[in-house]
Amino acid sequence: MDPLILSRIQFAANISFHILFPTITIALGWVLLFFKLRFNRTGDEKWMDAYRFWVKVFALSFALGVVSGITMSFQFGTNWPGFMESVGNIAGPLLAYEVLTAFFLEAAFLGIMLFGFRRVPGWLHTTATFLVAFGTTLSAFWILVLNSWMHTPAGYEVIDGVVHATDWMAIIFNPSLPYRLTHMLLASGLTVAFLIAGISALRWIWGDRGTEVRATLRFGATLGAVLIPLQIYAGDMHGLNTLEHQPAKVAAMEGNWETQGNVPLVLFALPDQEARENRMEIAIPNVASLILTHSLDGEVPGLNDFVAVDGTPEHPPVAPVFFSFRIMVGMGMAMLALSWSALWFMRRGRGVEGLPRPWIYAFAAMGFSGWIATLAGWYVTEIGRQPWLVTGVLTTKEAVGPVTGGMVASSLVAYLLVYAVLMAAYLGTLTYLARRAARHDPLTPDLPTPDAGVRALQPAE
Repeated sequence: MDPLILSRIQFAANISFHILFPTITIALGWVLLFFKLRFNRTGDEKWMDAYRFWVKVFALSFALGVVSGITMSFQFGTNWPGFMESVGNIAGPLLAYEVLTAFFLEAAFLGIMLFGFRRVPGWLHTTATFLVAFGTTLSAFWILVLNSWMHTPAGYEVIDGVVHATDWMAIIFNPSLPYRLTHMLLASGLTVAFLIAGISALRWIWGDRGTEVRATLRFGATLGAVLIPLQIYAGDMHGLNTLEHQPAKVAAMEGNWETQGNVPLVLFALPDQEARENRMEIAIPNVASLILTHSLDGEVPGLNDFVAVDGTPEHPPVAPVFFSFRIMVGMGMAMLALSWSALWFMRRGRGVEGLPRPWIYAFAAMGFSGWIATLAGWYVTEIGRQPWLVTGVLTTKEAVGPVTGGMVASSLVAYLLVYAVLMAAYLGTLTYLARRAARHDPLTPDLPTPDAGVRALQPAE
């Protein structure tokens, strides 16, 4: 049992579980703010009903995100001490900034957001919702600053094997941050759009035809239709940035072995890293060159350029990156087709009533499609960085600690069992909430308006 491989699998399992929940809370906080503002402006109870339902989903996702994030951070000391020993002067402050600016902000106002509706004025409750949403986005910013710096490090110098900061602005606004941050925020928006549409569609299938379900199903489909073209454009810009700074990753994504022009777009293949070729390849001539260089005969880097003199590959493992990239893109195309066709039916018909039944079932089936796309994209990003942990500075092999394979394997099994139980509980709770809402059997009684709640607490004159 190789401790390096097991440590990588363990960290991958932790980050894969953890990232699912911030992917929801980042965008859902802003969606909750939208619901609250719509209620404040119109007084229509359907928006407050939507807020009450989805704030429970936010609270549940936030709790699991915090817990899984803590266990993930432990591994910096247990499995990867070389990481902090080498780049702790960069990573430590960035993680501290996230806690000091974002986590404290969320923690301070989350209680008001969740429980203060009847106890504080309406404007304060709305403000708390805004600050929690802002806090989740700020948290994502600092984490992505560190992650982007690990991919495209800047503003540093190495003294006796230890990285020291020379320019914090260059570190924070490193070359890949704008693209990576935009891509992740849009991914969160799409995840929430299809989660809202999917659970609303499930409630519709269970017979709930209330105004809240109509509003949220239409909102989810519309949000998805608006964001997916933006994500395609942001993904293209991110790819061009990656081509400039991490060409080996792009070569693995494309399954391209030789540096050349007129490179075809490989739709499907079985990459054979031993033979240095693709088997069973289905491709469209010249399209990869067109996408990556905006020229049909543009030169695209090949994997064979990243091989050591002794024949050892200095590029990422090809198959995981190649297939993960196609899963991400394929899921994006499915999102585009479903959301745009749904809008066409809703505009042509009578709102949600105009959606054909197969489209309702499709939204229910794709409720967690954002998770699949996000995980696939994360695997492209992180596996595609190998063999580096910090590009050009620290390899993954250099960072692993003196742990035994048996120790890592036992803790890995424990993590996987706990995560399986937590995921089953999370999905079961969402289903329970959706069924209760579909039966119009809320977990809490109808709440008065905020102002009425405040007046009720004041003594009579």
